Amino acid sequence: MTNVSIEEHPVGGGGPYAITTGPDGALWYTLVHSGRIGRLVPGGEPDSHRLDPDCGPTVITDGPDGALWFTEYRAHRIGRITTGGEVTEHPLPNAGCGPFGIAAGPDGALWFTETTADRIGRITTGGEVTEFPLPVTGTFPSAITAGPDGALWFTMNQADAVGRITTDGTVTVHPLPTPGSAPVGITLGPDGALWYVAIAAGHIGRVTTDGGITEFPLPDRAGRPHAITPGADGSLWFTEWGGNRVGSITTAGVIAVHDLPTPGSEPHGIALGPDGAVWAALETGSLARITTAPAAAR
Repeated sequence: MTNVSIEEHPVGGGGPYAITTGPDGALWYTLVHSGRIGRLVPGGEPDSHRLDPDCGPTVITDGPDGALWFTEYRAHRIGRITTGGEVTEHPLPNAGCGPFGIAAGPDGALWFTETTADRIGRITTGGEVTEFPLPVTGTFPSAITAGPDGALWFTMNQADAVGRITTDGTVTVHPLPTPGSAPVGITLGPDGALWYVAIAAGHIGRVTTDGGITEFPLPDRAGRPHAITPGADGSLWFTEWGGNRVGSITTAGVIAVHDLPTPGSEPHGIALGPDGAVWAALETGSLARITTAPAAAR
């Protein structure tokens, strides 16, 4: 048995949405409603950096150049912020494309999804953008992550599929077994497979690099899982936006879920922090720190 402890750390209004660990040993997170990027060193006080208030910063990731890169969903830009707070923004060529997910690729560039344009984008650290169209339309590509095979893997929320794109732009689509799954978050697991969350079907999915898919139903199929990340304990951790919970799943498919202390806290992004704890972004204005310890023997 394992004891789980959850502590909430208020970081101000503005809607913490996505979170990642930066190269400076701090947590970096987006404040989607106020147009800011936040920073918190565990044990310290939060700080934030102002963007265009209406730009809608969404997903943030550690870049290959020592900076943080993020999507601006409403402004249709890709942003970059240094650990010192210097911001650069890159408009995208496809107006109204709605960039959402972003991840560092194996080629030294950042790869991102264009939700309303059915495209995957690539941006170099110098700001050069290339776009790759998907083979189907109306797919709403969402989260994206680097796989173990030199390719990028992404969820196709409205197509009930997981996609794979090579660095030369070749796309493969893997349909999911359950109709109406609406996958959102995706990450590389410790077992070399891709793990995703199906927000509409209430399950966690596992995709091997050859396209084999396994689904693990959650105890609450209405929990609306949103994001997923590897933890330090060999499990994967996820948020349940509709269930006000965080949960873990082992690579064997064993699931445990844990209620958040504050009702209606709207958990979205989740990441392994620099302190070895898992941190979740709560849209109501806090970051939740989740730690585990073996239960005491009786």
